[in-house]
Amino acid sequence: MSETARSRETGGDTGTGLPQRRTGHAFAHTPHRSDSRPPQTPRGVRQPGPGGRPGTIPPVPGRPATLSGELAACALCALLFALITWQVLVRGPLLSWDARLSGALVRSVPDAVTEGLSDLGNIPVALPVLLLAAAYAALRGNRRGAVAAAVAMALVPALVVPLKEWTARPGPLEPWAAGYFPSGHTATAFVAYAGAALLLRPHLGRWWPAAAALVLTGATAVGLVLRGFHWPLDVLASLLMCTPLLLAVRRSCRSTRRSSG
Repeated sequence: MSETARSRETGGDTGTGLPQRRTGHAFAHTPHRSDSRPPQTPRGVRQPGPGGRPGTIPPVPGRPATLSGELAACALCALLFALITWQVLVRGPLLSWDARLSGALVRSVPDAVTEGLSDLGNIPVALPVLLLAAAYAALRGNRRGAVAAAVAMALVPALVVPLKEWTARPGPLEPWAAGYFPSGHTATAFVAYAGAALLLRPHLGRWWPAAAALVLTGATAVGLVLRGFHWPLDVLASLLMCTPLLLAVRRSCRSTRRSSG
């Protein structure tokens, strides 16, 4: 019986030579579109595994790194805040450096200027800014961010008042008084202005709300130190204490944008 072409073709597969790669559907692991555009299915973007087999879908870039960075920033702020608070409680050597810096700065600028800057941290001045920004953000669909900013502002007195009573630190110009650590005006200004910037940033631009918040908060802090209302460490501690609150507001705003998108 004569050997057919089909049997000769299949019989060659049982030889000792290396198998020849065929260009059939069995080797088409990666899908292709007829219009030559890249595939849009998850299978098409998988990383190939050993032997050309499809691997796993790569994770979404940026999110784990962003979360770990925020947690690291919160941990660093908490550590530095605890260090400063400990120095205030034990009257450590850090306070002597703080006193020297304060002595060189207090009353170096006219009181009328520094008092005006300090007033930026008053609740009647700073709180309406945050409330207006929260109302605007809520109307634009960012209710989660607006609520987070309101909660952050409510936590300011809840954190500042007990710490003032616990540390009982006297003021630069009033050594007989107590309750200057941390600075409530700095905390109010930071949360109000930076929180408003986070709420307005998706709608009014990325750079100028943050720049305005930085200028207003910095002006408040400088005014408090130059006028002698607070020690420099009082101001720094408030900034460290409020940074995790604002990072939480930032994350709430970002989660709202992802869910709406």
